[in-house]
Amino acid sequence: MKPLAAALISTATFLASTPALAQDKMTLVLDWFINPNHGPIIVAQERGYFADAGLEVEVVAPADASSPPKMVAAGQADLGISYQPQLHLQVAEGLPLIRVGTLVASPLNCLLVLEDGPIKQIADLKGAKIGYSVAGVEEALMDAILGANDITLDEVEMINVNWSLGPSVMSGQVDAVIGAYRNFELNQMEIEGAPGKCFFIEEEGVPPYDELIYVANPETMDADMISRFMRATELATQYIVNHPDESWEIFKSTSTELDDELNARAWADTLPRFALRPAAVDTARYTQFERFLSEAGLIEGTRPLSQLAIDPGAAQGAQ
Repeated sequence: MKPLAAALISTATFLASTPALAQDKMTLVLDWFINPNHGPIIVAQERGYFADAGLEVEVVAPADASSPPKMVAAGQADLGISYQPQLHLQVAEGLPLIRVGTLVASPLNCLLVLEDGPIKQIADLKGAKIGYSVAGVEEALMDAILGANDITLDEVEMINVNWSLGPSVMSGQVDAVIGAYRNFELNQMEIEGAPGKCFFIEEEGVPPYDELIYVANPETMDADMISRFMRATELATQYIVNHPDESWEIFKSTSTELDDELNARAWADTLPRFALRPAAVDTARYTQFERFLSEAGLIEGTRPLSQLAIDPGAAQGAQ
């Protein structure tokens, strides 16, 4: 969803397994450059779980963070990493996409302020300047957060800071930003000597949602192949949870630029948020967020769960 600072992520554009036997080839487009959010994918690749599942997976980092869903919809990739809020908007717009798995099963997005700044509670935001990077969704999130504290959007100044989230808070350009990742920007600010504080949006009036999801084209997807992919990443997640130190060593060994303090901290903070059952669908989560966006006026009406999210194994069994 956002560039996470150049110092953090500048890695190879793809990792591909080279098994001895013929494998089913598939392409996965990431949401951004490789970073700790992608831990289960990299560990599945490095420990041979994809190969064991009969898969040769090409993992591609996109030039444009908004391109993965479009590439999947156009048949240029088998899977893409995206975000649950964006999925609802894109399906409502008619893009042929469906969620087939979850990578990070809780929001990473937070409302970020300076720890020693003037904003001690949400009520202090009245009259404040709030930075954002993605129009529409993030404004809806702020409307919900403020509304739960008897403040309207008209009583704050929303400023598009592009992707300069942490720096815009540290410099005083804004009093807070929405869209910062609690596992990255919060750590980056502490490392740079300007500690921040996160208000967790799922505790402040926003329905919980899956931050990072896998999307496929429902019209062309291979449910069996995707189901095997999900099983491989499930095994990788189990390994990460059971062996956090060893899995960090595996992850950082894939690029020298991943081996730094920020990524090490982000790894520890992200680990408990990986989906333990990546294929499983939290039905209430998708229906509630669809309703939330409809009530916010960002989509017209609501779509049934079957058009938003599926378990590819269940879909395969129904065929």
